[in-house]
Amino acid sequence: MNSYDRAFITGCDSNTEWQLQWFLKNYTKHNDTPILFCDFGVTQEMQFWIARQSIVAEVYKVPLQNKSGWFYKPAALLHSPAKETVWLDTDMHVLGDISDIFDYLEEDKLAMVEDKPWSKRRGETWHNSGTVGIKGKPSILKQWFDNTLKSTQVGDQEVLHEMVRKDPLTRMRYIKDLPNKYNWLRLQLLDGQDSKHKLIMHWTGMKGNNEIRKLIYND
Repeated sequence: MNSYDRAFITGCDSNTEWQLQWFLKNYTKHNDTPILFCDFGVTQEMQFWIARQSIVAEVYKVPLQNKSGWFYKPAALLHSPAKETVWLDTDMHVLGDISDIFDYLEEDKLAMVEDKPWSKRRGETWHNSGTVGIKGKPSILKQWFDNTLKSTQVGDQEVLHEMVRKDPLTRMRYIKDLPNKYNWLRLQLLDGQDSKHKLIMHWTGMKGNNEIRKLIYND
């Protein structure tokens, strides 16, 4: 693989590849930072389509087998060829220039937005893994990757939360809080929270998928 100073990465499999064209279209409206694509198992047709997209600087795979797509994200970050990397889920609606997110990255930390709806509902601090930034390869990233391999949890976010939930100092040591504008969650809208300054709208879950389909249809 080539090397990059800064890059965004995303990835998906055949189940969620329908979001990718919409995601990249929104991203390229406002951004020209190279984006790398981690192939979790997309169809051959989608591979051909991705190869024609000039904004996609590189496509790579990670050495995982028989794991849910939920668990590929830590591996994609761990194998990123960029010195500074920001992961974005494909169910995110990029609304503006997000290149300044790299200014928030710190060595040996995962840069993430607090999941305010889950924090409120669970009564403890959660962070959402839709946006994850790294500078270099933090030690917590390798631990996160290792734990996903042996986990029976429902997703990568839950695995990470279990790693840091017992000790608030551990969370502070390994997670850098990003401004909410880089990952505005669908449930925040349901909670009456919105901002005209948000740069990424994250349409999570099945209901979020329905909203994305509406946006695609009406575009």
